[in-house]
Amino acid sequence: MNELPENELTDQWLQLDLDEWTRQVVRRHFDPESGSPFWLKRAAELPFDPYDITRYEELRAFGPFELPLLRHLDPADLVPMAVPRPLVGRVWESGGTTGDPCRVFYTPRMITHRGVWRRWSFVTEGFQPGRSWVQATPTGPHLIGNGWWELSELYGSLVYGIDLDPRWIKRLLRDGRLDEAERYTGHIVEQIATILRTQRIDHVNTTPALFQALARREPELVAALGGVRLSGTQITPQMYRSFRAALGDGIVGMSYGNTFGNAASLPAERDGALLPYAPNYPHVTMSVVDKGDWERTVEYGELGQVMLTVLHEDLFLPNVLERDQALRYETGGRWPSDGVANVRPLQISRQAPEGIY
Repeated sequence: MNELPENELTDQWLQLDLDEWTRQVVRRHFDPESGSPFWLKRAAELPFDPYDITRYEELRAFGPFELPLLRHLDPADLVPMAVPRPLVGRVWESGGTTGDPCRVFYTPRMITHRGVWRRWSFVTEGFQPGRSWVQATPTGPHLIGNGWWELSELYGSLVYGIDLDPRWIKRLLRDGRLDEAERYTGHIVEQIATILRTQRIDHVNTTPALFQALARREPELVAALGGVRLSGTQITPQMYRSFRAALGDGIVGMSYGNTFGNAASLPAERDGALLPYAPNYPHVTMSVVDKGDWERTVEYGELGQVMLTVLHEDLFLPNVLERDQALRYETGGRWPSDGVANVRPLQISRQAPEGIY
């Protein structure tokens, strides 16, 4: 773990040259002696030498990463052999919206990187340390559940937890069992409300859909909060404005929770009409590409499909086509890479429901 203070770490990361970082990561994963088993095996099938990759844009040569591989691949095979074996830590899973969950191993460096950017978000959004929180998010194998550690250990907070199973909600929606899905949502909201009634709680950390349900059913409890932090894949400008109204002067903080990383919210623009996010640079970057041609990056302000690249020393996943669409956002020099804005699902159907996200 890097011993620099969190603010110095983020400043250091934002100063890294993306092309130089790309070269370092690619060479680490393709090192013949200490690279990652998956990429060393894949190297023989590539029509180019990975060591010839010198710029970030050249990562397109790898083509879209096949996410279904992560449903059966040993997560250790994606981790460079430079990381001591046996691996010790957590295997995390995606939500499994369109099938069995995808799995990746997070090294301590990866957990630290994510946590430091989360802390940066708390600070820049105006949340004060030493407050009490209710965290009502998926836990267990879901990376968002690591927010308990991020809030308590990295931000000196007292955290009350509510567990929930997003996969059960999604199964109910796929099966058309809408009444049961509504009852389950009510069950979660009731648990949140019980804590808010009986304890001194400053903030809630949850998903947009759950907070919307809480605000509708318990407006007085929501009005008494100092703020909410929302993680998920969809919050509309209308939802943002309604949350601001429900909280009065409270903080509405957000992060875009994609498959393998988070994107921190930048200040909302035009009264919430534009909700931008920037990636956890440089280990996670985002592009917005043409829905029909993944090799074409759309123009700024144009709608397209989100494409994620994980460029971590310990995990390399190039060109992951997400299930989300967004506007390509110009960060105006505040970030060394593109941002996204107004994220929403690429497609919502009974086969790919969003549920409580």
